[in-house]
Amino acid sequence: MHTPKIDRANFTIAIFVVFMVGLPLFIWPSASGDLILQIYNWIADHFGLAYQWGVIGITIFLVWLAFSPYGKIKLGGAAAEPEFSTFSWFGMLFSAGVGAGLLYWAPIEWAFYFTDPPFGAEPRSVAAYQWATSYGLFHWGIAAWAIYALPTIAIAYPYYNQKARHLRLSTAFHGMLAQNTLPAQNNMSQTTQDMPHTTQDILSRLLDFLFMLALLAGAGTSMGLAIPMVSDCLALLFDIDRSKMLDMGVVLICVALFAFSVYWGLEKGIRKLADLNIILAILFLIIVLCIGPTIFILRLGTESIGFMFANFISMLTYTESLERSPFVKDWTIFYWAWWFAYAPFIGLFIARISRGRTLRQVILSMCFFGSLGSWLFFLIIGNYALHLDLKMILDVTTMVQTNPSRAVAEIIATLPLRHFMLGIFILLSIIFIATTYDSASYSLASAASRKLAIGSHPARWHRMFWAFVLGFLPLALLSVSGGIKTAKSLVLVASLPILIISAIMCFSLLKSLRQSHAH
Repeated sequence: MHTPKIDRANFTIAIFVVFMVGLPLFIWPSASGDLILQIYNWIADHFGLAYQWGVIGITIFLVWLAFSPYGKIKLGGAAAEPEFSTFSWFGMLFSAGVGAGLLYWAPIEWAFYFTDPPFGAEPRSVAAYQWATSYGLFHWGIAAWAIYALPTIAIAYPYYNQKARHLRLSTAFHGMLAQNTLPAQNNMSQTTQDMPHTTQDILSRLLDFLFMLALLAGAGTSMGLAIPMVSDCLALLFDIDRSKMLDMGVVLICVALFAFSVYWGLEKGIRKLADLNIILAILFLIIVLCIGPTIFILRLGTESIGFMFANFISMLTYTESLERSPFVKDWTIFYWAWWFAYAPFIGLFIARISRGRTLRQVILSMCFFGSLGSWLFFLIIGNYALHLDLKMILDVTTMVQTNPSRAVAEIIATLPLRHFMLGIFILLSIIFIATTYDSASYSLASAASRKLAIGSHPARWHRMFWAFVLGFLPLALLSVSGGIKTAKSLVLVASLPILIISAIMCFSLLKSLRQSHAH
C-alpha cells in the first residue's frame, strides 16, 4: 500500500506548537504557572456559562441524531464491515478516552467534594457525601462522552462516506469547506483535494492548528497528573523517596512503551495494548471489590448511581448564580474544558477505528459503555477510599489537600497483598498512559499526512517521531509551579477555541447529512 506523504505545513505547525507551549514552561516555570492561572480565572469567569450551554446543546443534538433516521447510516457504506471486534473497538476507544487521568481521579475526587460540596451542602455532612460520591460519575459520564462523540461522527462521516482525503479535524468541516458538495452517490470522486488553496485552505490549516494545540494541552495535562502518581506508587513499592529523576524515568518508560506500540500500528500494537489494558483493569477492579468492603461498595455505589440520575439535570444546569462557592468554576468547567480539549484527537482516533458501524452504534456505545467503564472505577476504587476515610484507616480528605498523587498511592497500599496490588496498579497506569499517547501520536501523524486513504496508516517513523515529541510537554509541566491547579488550568486555555468550533461542527455535519441523504 502506498505510504502517505508528509503534509509539511501541518508537520511544521505541530512542531511549532510543541515548543511554543513547552519551552516557556521549562525556561520560566514560576511565571508560566502564574500566567496560566490568571488566564484560567479570566476564561472561567467570562466563558464558563458557554461551556455549560455547549455541553447541554451537544448532548441534546447527539440524542436526536442517534434516534433520527440518520442514525442508521453506516460509516463506509451499507456493505462496510467493522475492522475490529467489538471488544477491541471498545478497549481502544475507552483507553484512549479516559487515559491515566481516570486512575488519578477515581480514588480521590470525592474527597475534594466532601470538604467543599456544591449546592450549599454542609462540608462533611451526609448531603456532602451524597454529592461527593455522585459528582465524579457525572463529570466522567454521559455528557463527557457526548463531547467525544460529536467530533467522532463529524470526522468519520465525511472521511468514510464522502471520501474526504485527509483524516484530521478540518475533515469535520467538509460540508462547509468543500465547494459544491453533491449527494454522496453522485460525488464519490470529489474530495477535499479539489478545494483551491484559498480561504478554505487557510481555514483548514487554522482548524488543524487548534486541534494540535488542544491535543497537546489535554494529553499533557493527563500525563502531568499521572506521572507523579506512578512515581509515588513506585516510591512506596520499593521504599524509596520520590524524586525528579524518578519522574523522568517514568516518563521515559512510558514514551518507550507507546513508541513501541505505535510503531506496530493499530492492529499489532495499539489494539493489543488496549486489549491487555481492559483485561488488567477488569482484574484489578474485581480484586478490589472482593478483598475490600464488598457490601459497603455495592450499597454506596447503588445509591450514588441513583442520586446522580435523580439530579442529572440539576448538575448539568448548576451555575452557582446565588452562591460564592468556586465549585463549578474549579471542577465542572475544568472537566468540560478537558473533554473539549481531548475531543478532537479522541474523535479522530475513534473515527479511524469505527468503519462499518452505524452513527447510532457509535454514539450510544460511546455514551453508554464509555460512561459505564468510567463509573466502575469511581464506584469501586473511590468508594473503597471513602471507606478508609470513614473508618479512620487513612485520612484521605486531609492528604488530598497537600499531596493528591501520594494519597492515591497510599490508598492502593492499604489493600491486602500490598506489593502485588501496587505492582498491578503501576502497570495499569503505565499502559493507560501509553494507550492515550499512542492514540495521540497516531492522531498527530494522521493530521500531518497527505492523502491518507481509507485503511492506510501514517508512516512508522512518523508515528514514532510524535511518540517521542509528546513526552516533552509532560516533562515541562512537572517543572511548573502550581501543581494540580496549573495542570488543570492549561487545558482550559487551550480548549476555548474547540468549544467555539464545536457549534460550527454541528452545522457542518447536518449540512453534509442533508445533502447526501435528502430523502
